[in-house]
Amino acid sequence: MKTKMIWGNLVSNDLQKTIQFYTDLGFKQNGKETEDLVSFIFAENNFIINFFVPQRLQIAVKGKLANTKTENEIIFSLSAKSREEVDLWYKKVKEIGGIIFSEPENFEVGYTFGFADPDGHKFNFLYWPGM
Repeated sequence: MKTKMIWGNLVSNDLQKTIQFYTDLGFKQNGKETEDLVSFIFAENNFIINFFVPQRLQIAVKGKLANTKTENEIIFSLSAKSREEVDLWYKKVKEIGGIIFSEPENFEVGYTFGFADPDGHKFNFLYWPGM
């Protein structure tokens, strides 16, 4: 068997803030938002993350949602083409009010920084030679 596609499903406590944040970072919406969700495309391979209002996502997971402001759930790594591009992303995230939880730093042979969106979902931009 082979999986056709994979995407992520996260919570958004304010869809309009989520839309503004990811639009300001330059990501494209995947379709039109509804009252329950908004989706964004995150990479050349069309990786999609859906952001659902808490009530809707809680139904899907059939359980309690993590408080991402104080707990960790996952971290998505976003590939950058160079160290300089990581620094450009860093400036952009700071400019639009993203929460930096890890300043730019060398990591083994790579270079990275970490940020959180308005709901506390963690991401990092990472340059890794040859990737």
